[in-house]
Amino acid sequence: MLSPPLSLLALCLATLASTGSATGTTGGTFADGGNTLVSAMMMFVGNEERVYILDKAEGNAAQVAGHPAWGSVWDVESHQATVMDVRSNVFCSSGMHLPNGSYITLGGNGAVGPGGNIGSQLNPGGFSAAWDAVYQDFDGTRAIRVLNPCRNTDNFNAPNCQWFDDATILSMKRGRWYSAAEATGDGRVVIIGGFTSGGYVNRNYPNTDPAFEGGAADPTYEYFPPVDGDPQTFNFMIQTSGLNAYAHTFLMPSGKMFVQANISTVLWDHENNVETPFPDMPGGVARVYPASGAVAMLPLTPANNYIPTILFCGGSDMPEYAYGNYSFPFIDTWNYPASRDCQRITPEPQDGSTPAYITDDEMLDGRTMGQFIILPDGKLLVVNGGANGTAGYSQATLTTPNFNDMPFGESLASGPVLTPAIYDPNAPKGSRWTNAGLGSSNIPRLYHSSAILLPDASVLIAGSNPNVDVNLTTFFPTTYQAEIFYPPYFSSSTRPVPTGIPQTLSYGGPSFDITLPPASYSGSANDAADSIIVAVMRSGFTTHAMNMGQRFLQLNNTYTVNQDGTITVHTSQLPPNPNLFQPGPAFVYVTVGGIPSTGTYVIVGNGAIGQQPTAPNAELPASVRLTGVNGFANGGGNGTDPSTDKEGDGKSNTGAIIGGVVAAVAALALIGAIAGICLARRRRANRQTPLTSVPYSAMSSAGAPARGIGGAGYMTAGPDNSDALRRSDTSAFMPLSNQSEAWNASTHSLSMAQPPFASHPYRDAELAASGSVVGSEYDTRQPMGHAPNRF
Repeated sequence: MLSPPLSLLALCLATLASTGSATGTTGGTFADGGNTLVSAMMMFVGNEERVYILDKAEGNAAQVAGHPAWGSVWDVESHQATVMDVRSNVFCSSGMHLPNGSYITLGGNGAVGPGGNIGSQLNPGGFSAAWDAVYQDFDGTRAIRVLNPCRNTDNFNAPNCQWFDDATILSMKRGRWYSAAEATGDGRVVIIGGFTSGGYVNRNYPNTDPAFEGGAADPTYEYFPPVDGDPQTFNFMIQTSGLNAYAHTFLMPSGKMFVQANISTVLWDHENNVETPFPDMPGGVARVYPASGAVAMLPLTPANNYIPTILFCGGSDMPEYAYGNYSFPFIDTWNYPASRDCQRITPEPQDGSTPAYITDDEMLDGRTMGQFIILPDGKLLVVNGGANGTAGYSQATLTTPNFNDMPFGESLASGPVLTPAIYDPNAPKGSRWTNAGLGSSNIPRLYHSSAILLPDASVLIAGSNPNVDVNLTTFFPTTYQAEIFYPPYFSSSTRPVPTGIPQTLSYGGPSFDITLPPASYSGSANDAADSIIVAVMRSGFTTHAMNMGQRFLQLNNTYTVNQDGTITVHTSQLPPNPNLFQPGPAFVYVTVGGIPSTGTYVIVGNGAIGQQPTAPNAELPASVRLTGVNGFANGGGNGTDPSTDKEGDGKSNTGAIIGGVVAAVAALALIGAIAGICLARRRRANRQTPLTSVPYSAMSSAGAPARGIGGAGYMTAGPDNSDALRRSDTSAFMPLSNQSEAWNASTHSLSMAQPPFASHPYRDAELAASGSVVGSEYDTRQPMGHAPNRF
């Protein structure tokens, strides 16, 4: 890849001079990220220019197509958002990338109207709604929504740049809410479990039907693209019944999946549906929703032979009874302290030893809904969350039955943790956590908050909405304000500016060379070269304090130090095992001395669903060092460029200049865009009007919030779920006696199961043809003591 000509570079400089840049930003600080227009319950980075944002269907002031918007796209450069039309209710979906760079979201909730009440046009059985006349959202429980990320050069209003969302053409076989999703090494997506309707936790109490919970749970799994036959039962989802929403899933090198929910763990061969039990989570600490610990796979590196280790931190050790049932928790959760505990586990140890959890350094603060973001320097940032309680929202608990007595509105958490922390997996045990030099936010980020790594290596933080519908006046209101957090490396005046990164990467095969100019570093070239990390990173699909699909893989490299101060980085392709880093979109970052470049957008693999080509990695040349060669990022050294020595003192201003234009140069270096999903036809070109409409019920005659429990079940007469009254799809639950009544099954569900799979890759045409400052005032209650969780 060629460097831009000098005239083009001058143009970039002029542009940045007029628009400003992040150069000179103090590391460890927060900055304004703009208004997201919809509360960011979900986000993913589509490419180097855009972040896509999803909210549940609710009464946002922003409008699109004549109804409240619950989708938007955020511009990376301007920090401005634009609304997007999403047809169905995306509430608590899962999501994943596809090999060609597109993204899918899976499932969600039934149609709702104002106050989160059940929509106006009911599904058969009357327990959920197919459509609502006010919010104009469709039932999203079986939806598979597809988005092809577009760029500024594309026609954003064209159908191929918008969400495809039509369950009569493309849908799952089962309705799923809070399902898990994980990509396989051939690019398929495994979709696991989920609720079939609303609830705080996925159980009745007592739990007499752990498999189906009276029709409200689904312990099965299915695939995208689908395979023949009915979804199979995943017994682990029965074993973990009651606390298995958004199970933590990580594909292992063997192709098996590490799955953790409740306090249980298995290694799962999904192809043959065989489970290998692992030890329980120590201390009875739950990490899945609503306990919501921070969980991530540690960086895969040559030093650890690409053997995955999973890190679990925070969450809750509430006892089993405290979680209650679909309706609400049985204790006042906002008094219960979140856990500080951290555990590591290596599911497939290379030495053949039995996998076991190992206690790691405790977090600096207990957190529920804390979220790990892997940074390009290989460290992990944790942001967001609360010191007490759990995720979810409610208008009552068993011990606080009156909403007027709820101290934090509908929030089941309190004590927002406003200062991030950084975890260094390579630091000696006992010194892995720090928040030194990190500033604090003034925006609580609790339930339905999100965070994601941006292409420039900063972190976008947005969302927070522990409310059944939009509420701007409650204790923890619906939040539209986004923030940018700048990790410590932003204090550097210089960023590396690599060139030569290809736009596609393969699993093995010929190596490639990356060039780093002397303005990319300062001091000894040998020292700089020794510190280089070339990492392929995927920030994932973020929702509910987790990033589905997030990974960091360091590529092997050697180097040649050249006399002119440039460093040639000889770089291997990915290891020839697609299970280590599944095919699809990613960013390549080059880090020198702990300072990362801006990421370069790439596609890993061949861009198609199916068996990925592999080859042995080419042998890299030996590293070549030169003494006396220095970079001139901060001026001086034998690499000084006299053409930029304006003061005649032998010092160069190039480093500061390059640092200011790195984002522009990286963007200019990219070539083209990947082929995305161009749907050949849409059955519904415009939002349909339902055949019949039933007027929705008002929240109450006084206009007060409904008594239903948001995120969470419905109001009952007691913990046995008797005398329940259906109020809202998002704030109520009633078990179905016949699960099939929840949806009038479409005959147009996509089927692409023709063998052999590798000869039948995913194609777009087939998709279409198929059918104020926050302080201690948030922490007003005395925390309860801890007790072990024994679900």
